[in-house]
Amino acid sequence: MEYEEINLLKRSEKSIVHLVREKYSGKVFVQKVLEGKKEIYLTLKNYEHPYLPKLYEVSLSDDTTTVIEEYIEGESLGSAELSEKQLLCAARELCSVLEFLHGKEIIHRDVKPSNIILASDGHIRLIDFDAARQPKDDLEQDTRLLGTRGYAPPEQYGFAQTDARTDIYALGITLKQLLGDKAQKISYRHIIQKCTKWNPEKRYQSVGKVKRAFCYGKYGIWFGGVLLLLIFLLGGSIGLHQFGKQGMSSDNGGLPMVDVPTNPHWNDETGIAVWGNVPESSISGEVGYYYRLYRQDEETPPEPGKDKWILESSMNGNGMIDEATDTCRVNMSDSLQENGFYYFEVCAAGDGIQYKDSEYTMSDAFEYTGESAPELPAPTGLQWRLAETEGGRVYYATWDNLDDYVDTDSFNVCVYDKNGNYVMNNIWTKELVVERGYSGIRIRPEFLTEADGAYRFTVQAFTSRPNEYKSSPMPYPVPEEYFSPWYYR
Repeated sequence: MEYEEINLLKRSEKSIVHLVREKYSGKVFVQKVLEGKKEIYLTLKNYEHPYLPKLYEVSLSDDTTTVIEEYIEGESLGSAELSEKQLLCAARELCSVLEFLHGKEIIHRDVKPSNIILASDGHIRLIDFDAARQPKDDLEQDTRLLGTRGYAPPEQYGFAQTDARTDIYALGITLKQLLGDKAQKISYRHIIQKCTKWNPEKRYQSVGKVKRAFCYGKYGIWFGGVLLLLIFLLGGSIGLHQFGKQGMSSDNGGLPMVDVPTNPHWNDETGIAVWGNVPESSISGEVGYYYRLYRQDEETPPEPGKDKWILESSMNGNGMIDEATDTCRVNMSDSLQENGFYYFEVCAAGDGIQYKDSEYTMSDAFEYTGESAPELPAPTGLQWRLAETEGGRVYYATWDNLDDYVDTDSFNVCVYDKNGNYVMNNIWTKELVVERGYSGIRIRPEFLTEADGAYRFTVQAFTSRPNEYKSSPMPYPVPEEYFSPWYYR
């Protein structure tokens, strides 16, 4: 086919990229003339994926490669203004296409926001395979050192041969870049830290393992409500729910709705959201809910669809239920950042088999005035406590200044292994800590099973008096003084 140039898109020492029009059909394509023989494009031409541009022609000569590929209208993730919902949907799609490529033994080696296009159809395309390669069994390191500084791991600079873990490193850096300040939230932070370990042996060993690391039931109860979003961010799934262009939804329109949660409201001024439990709701076999948090300058209820929420997330598990009142309680104080009036709306999750999700229902207003409030003191004197019970040995994470807090304050314990990898977390209120009688939070023994392993934990206090105190500090990276002593197996 013959093409006429429309305009120049990019020129560098190693490539020239034009927007071109096919003379007879009038269709528009991208034409890339690359320095060197890029056989990877011949390989890619044999595969199609919804999040890859289609390749129509690939021709190789001794010193150049010419590619005709699909023209994609859109903008790069690096320049797009995305809501958190759009970002997480895009990130989930990125993981999907990386899994596909790795399954074909193709390593992109230049994953970064500017190489991810948010197309006009609302979905991403991963572009620019100029640095891509397929690993070779007889090489100890790459023969050509390509990639983008800041996103490329050390093995991409000649220390070893690159493999799928190279893209996992760049995935972590990309997510950190796109999330901005949100990357410091605990649940994002753990994933990014492990993705970007300097030693590839200490990273997730596949994108699939990254997804499995976010299996909700494995990690206890997340207050602050970001874990389900990370499941979707890294390509996971729960039941029949899918997180697509329109957000959280399920393709089960013929099913009846599960009941709407009743009486969503703030528990006085504690920053704790409360609503009626719906026993038929379900995420991963436990009661589950989706919620959105809004901030308003005035005490005016938000208009869903018009006013943008500042957080969309989920909670599940029986630990969130107050059995005496059959209500669900979630401490949202850590998400209250600026003074104003906060509202949340909540819906019950359908299991996708018997029920679909309920409609959302809106809470009353909580006036937050604690933007400049002091922080709660950090838990001190962290120690492991072992208790022998009829059911066997029980482990508790304890601290010595429990009296500094009130009964409704919560404590988030995070456990790490000897390599600095996140293992699990659990959250209890002070009231529950006192009730259980061991001055700490139980750590389930099945998480402490690594032979010759070593474990330590951190504790952060979540305030239930957000207009008087903020949650206790938890710097990032976490300094040594915030860790407990080691427990050695």
